[in-house]
Amino acid sequence: MQVEAWLQRAAGSAPTRTALETPDARVSYRELARLAQAGACELRERGVARGERVAIALAPGIEFAQALHACLLVGAVATPIDLRLKPEEREAILGDGVLLDTPLRSASVDEEWGGYGHDLDEVCAVIHTSGTTSAPRPIELTYGNFLWSALGSSVALGVDPRERWLCNLPLSHVGGLSILLRSAIYATTAVIHERFDTALVLRALAEEEITLVSLVSTTLARLLDAGLHDPPRLRWALTGGGPLPSALLDRAHAAGVPALATYGLTEACSQVSTGSATLFCTRVELAGDGEILVAGPTVAPGSLGPDGRLHTGDLGEIDGDGALRVIGRKADTIISGGENVAPIEVEAALEAHPEVIEAAVLGRPDPQWGEAIVAVVVTAPDTQLGEAELRDHCLERLAPYKVPKQVRIVSDSLPRTASGKLLRRELQGISI
Repeated sequence: MQVEAWLQRAAGSAPTRTALETPDARVSYRELARLAQAGACELRERGVARGERVAIALAPGIEFAQALHACLLVGAVATPIDLRLKPEEREAILGDGVLLDTPLRSASVDEEWGGYGHDLDEVCAVIHTSGTTSAPRPIELTYGNFLWSALGSSVALGVDPRERWLCNLPLSHVGGLSILLRSAIYATTAVIHERFDTALVLRALAEEEITLVSLVSTTLARLLDAGLHDPPRLRWALTGGGPLPSALLDRAHAAGVPALATYGLTEACSQVSTGSATLFCTRVELAGDGEILVAGPTVAPGSLGPDGRLHTGDLGEIDGDGALRVIGRKADTIISGGENVAPIEVEAALEAHPEVIEAAVLGRPDPQWGEAIVAVVVTAPDTQLGEAELRDHCLERLAPYKVPKQVRIVSDSLPRTASGKLLRRELQGISI
């Protein structure tokens, strides 16, 4: 099925509306469409063919958006590249495709453009998974995946024509890229920061009429620590990339920050559920072992199992109202004394302590327990918090078999991906 090209449609319906804004510049939809056309001409002159991969190794901002939409205009497959990757790592991702590591030309072109369309069955972008449990994997997402994701998100959150969605997530991550594409589909404004900067985000939320912002738990906590309260136009602070501790959620609501937990995956084109609602176009079930299974038009075709469902590798629960709660990764489950323990449940208990900034829980081989539960905890500066106090704190909230046998308190931040997910495997070698 063919649909009108999203950027061209937005430029026709809202030509003067701001399409993209950064701390230094902004462009209207008319201007962005012109930039994309100029960039598309350059891609064609360089021999880029329909269906060919184009790796975009540019910083988040207007030049990235130009390259993205230029790819879509010529039917090339956009492949955003994490700029932290080494040349050899980029090469492995790129393969035989074209690398864009300098901006496309922006001069006006005489060529007449028209009749653009997106085939919903064609691949729009290749996004690499965050690699929390293994090497990053390429996921081919179609135009249909992105369109249905945008429609599902609009039903869950609503859309205001004056929407201003602040993105400080990496654009190589599906959560960040989706904000750019959804905004084009809605003809609303995307506000892009190159990276998370607490002061910059605080100012934007207070003074720049931001209506939506995408965060992870650690960045939400930093904003609250810095004094965020009652942002005037903010409708939702979507918080994903991992579990949102209930204590942090309560703290945000007490500060007048409308935080909302969101669960998603690269393979499902970002959102699966937001708050208590599953996206209207998405079907969620639980396997016999509690694994979350997802089906629907947001799921990448290549990620479907033989049963027509995405096997997420995540464990969950569905309550009587149909709300999904994610309780951990199958691969992370600790079997201690014959009992299954989800690390994120123990982490949430530890992070409920007011002097704990973040926590990671993992299993260690143990002759008595099979696996012993151990924790690495980052505490607030100058705290006198000790291991015994933390174990007692957990015992008040958890069954005894879930309480860590050992706790190591550290001062450095825990290793995370660019999208904020905990890299638990990098802690396996730490001495506890």
